[in-house]
Amino acid sequence: MQNRIATRQAYGLALVDLGKNNPNVVVLDADLSKSTYTVKFAKEFPERFFNAGVAEANMIGMAAGLATCGFIVFASTFAIFATQRALNQIFQSIAYPELNVKIAASHAGITVGEDGASHQSIDDISIMKAIPGMTVIVPADSTEAYQATIAAARHFGPVYLRLSRAPTPQVLPEDYTFKIGKACVLREGSDVTIVACGTMVYEAMAAAEKLLSHGISAEIINMSTVKPIDRETLLNSVMKTGCVVTAEEHSVIGGLGDAVCAVISEEYPCPVRKIGVKDQFGQSGKPEELLKVYGLTSDDIVQIVLNLKGGRV
Repeated sequence: MQNRIATRQAYGLALVDLGKNNPNVVVLDADLSKSTYTVKFAKEFPERFFNAGVAEANMIGMAAGLATCGFIVFASTFAIFATQRALNQIFQSIAYPELNVKIAASHAGITVGEDGASHQSIDDISIMKAIPGMTVIVPADSTEAYQATIAAARHFGPVYLRLSRAPTPQVLPEDYTFKIGKACVLREGSDVTIVACGTMVYEAMAAAEKLLSHGISAEIINMSTVKPIDRETLLNSVMKTGCVVTAEEHSVIGGLGDAVCAVISEEYPCPVRKIGVKDQFGQSGKPEELLKVYGLTSDDIVQIVLNLKGGRV
């Protein structure tokens, strides 16, 4: 788990491979191609790359038009712009007609860092999750981001792919295979289920190691597809452990935690604790500093688990 590669970089590499294998793949960007790594696709396939400029709503409209012509469209920009500047176009022009457009949103979460609150999207999962028919994917590392991009291209219909700016530690095994709608149990345990997505999967795995010294066996689930959520894997784990902690680099309102709670409350009521950004905005700072400020570190997960189990650090 030492190699650190941003999921946005893996996305860029996957686009190039998709372009080589499928002439129907086209890519759009809102003047951020160097940051979203779509610049790699642009260099390889300039005739299939379109820069919409700083006009996200127009980009989504272009994506919808191309999709009606049979193309597999990837529309890329920062998460804050994709979900807040172009939401109406996503809802009306892509989701409602069920068009084959993939919205690849990079620079999500507070680990955007020094750019501050105006660029830290911490509500995008909740926004996209609420749109009918939208698949929401939050890769844990570059391995999963690459595979999720390929899977999104093969999946017909609108997809929201949430990507990070900061390099993310590798957490998935070499033989890992991503499947839309399927969670992955990365570590088996018996005392508590920790469900995480994105950058928080690494923190969850680190927390599990620390919890061993407290005599607590944690089961770690990588819930990379937040919608549709893998109810079966989640319930099988919770029925064994009897309690859940969720962890996400996103607001605790409407994100992964709420998706998990919806399943648990209906199928197997048990104690749940949610780790994420509280009802507040982000701020400028180094990514690792912000994770500490907002309580998103492995130590924070350990403390929540110990409190849940009736202990203290």
